[in-house]
Amino acid sequence: MSQKELLERINEYWKEHHIFQKSLDQRSDLFYSSTYDGPPFASGTPHFGHGLTSTMKDSILRYKTMKGYKVNRDRGWDCHGLPVEKAVEKDLGIDGKKDIEEKVGIKAFTDACRSYVSSTSDEWKIFVDSIGRWADMGSCLLYNGCGIYGICVLGFQKYV
Repeated sequence: MSQKELLERINEYWKEHHIFQKSLDQRSDLFYSSTYDGPPFASGTPHFGHGLTSTMKDSILRYKTMKGYKVNRDRGWDCHGLPVEKAVEKDLGIDGKKDIEEKVGIKAFTDACRSYVSSTSDEWKIFVDSIGRWADMGSCLLYNGCGIYGICVLGFQKYV
């Protein structure tokens, strides 16, 4: 059996037996640790650097889990920002704020950014699975250009 086949079988076992969810369910809420991972920029496919940092983050979260903490792993997606906007501009054949406003319109451009993020987020989900990382990919937060303030508000809402 090749290494790739072995990793696929392990991931299948984890999914089939809900191992990630069990790791959360078996921990007490008294030792809850809230983590917000990301947002990864959904501006293209993941690469080696993403794998390296993602693996390090996962190691820390698994360590905290083994120490008895209930560690969620909420993912987030940055739906705006320069990388996404530049990719969408390229797709639409436009360049810059003036073209966005005059040729496309703000709403259409924003919708195109969201669509672009949706098209690349599936690749991230596959990538996270392929490196054996445990993350809640089913309830990802979408950061729609609200900036750091909006991200902080999303985090604080969990405690209010």
